[in-house]
Amino acid sequence: MDTSTDLTAAPAEAGPAPLEARQRWRLIFSRVPAAEGETPTGRDYIALWEAALADCGLPVAVTDAGRFRFALAAPLPARTSGRAELADLWLTERAPAWQVREGLDRVLATGHALVAVEDMWLGAPALAGRVAAADYRVSLRGALDEGAIAAAADRLLAADRLDRERAKGGGVKSYDLRPLLMSIATAVEVEPGAAEETVVVWIRTRIHPELGSGRPEEVVAALAEALGAPLEATETIRERLVLSDDLEGG
Repeated sequence: MDTSTDLTAAPAEAGPAPLEARQRWRLIFSRVPAAEGETPTGRDYIALWEAALADCGLPVAVTDAGRFRFALAAPLPARTSGRAELADLWLTERAPAWQVREGLDRVLATGHALVAVEDMWLGAPALAGRVAAADYRVSLRGALDEGAIAAAADRLLAADRLDRERAKGGGVKSYDLRPLLMSIATAVEVEPGAAEETVVVWIRTRIHPELGSGRPEEVVAALAEALGAPLEATETIRERLVLSDDLEGG
């Protein structure tokens, strides 16, 4: 996960001096990836939100630089679903929750849906700086031994280091995955009509301003090495972003 991605909305059209923000909404939304190669990332993804904000009919605040006051909590990989993604939106006039939902529901990009909206304190800390971890649900299909995978997960958690390599800037960077791996749990599920069982792995990874972010695909790769057998993820869902207050509260 590239934590350097600029998640600030693109510039709004030039106009008079910006009005003061009077309300801050926390948006909780889900996202389902589009077809292969069709889910934008980075600035292109922000452009989807900018288009929605321009057409939503809400009094969206802008910064002195002419940017919409809108911020995503953390980037979501293109091929990963999100069930409870977070974003903050500032308005220049107070609006009820139903009006915010109605305005956004009709303009959100394909695959997006509002789950909830929460009226936040204007002076609350920046959302991105409060994200401390992420919970992922990874489905593994095939003739898999859930007990063996659980044992391999225990070995990962018991390790002092998990040396991995990550492509970065046209090169390869070595790093220790262990500080970014907080927990792993496994279970077996059988979906209606499915021909085989699904082994599900729940992973909590740390999001740290200096260490970076733990990626679920890297955890699966380390799990496969500990297992001594290949593992292929058929679906990855980010179920939750964990804020620092929630983490400290257990």
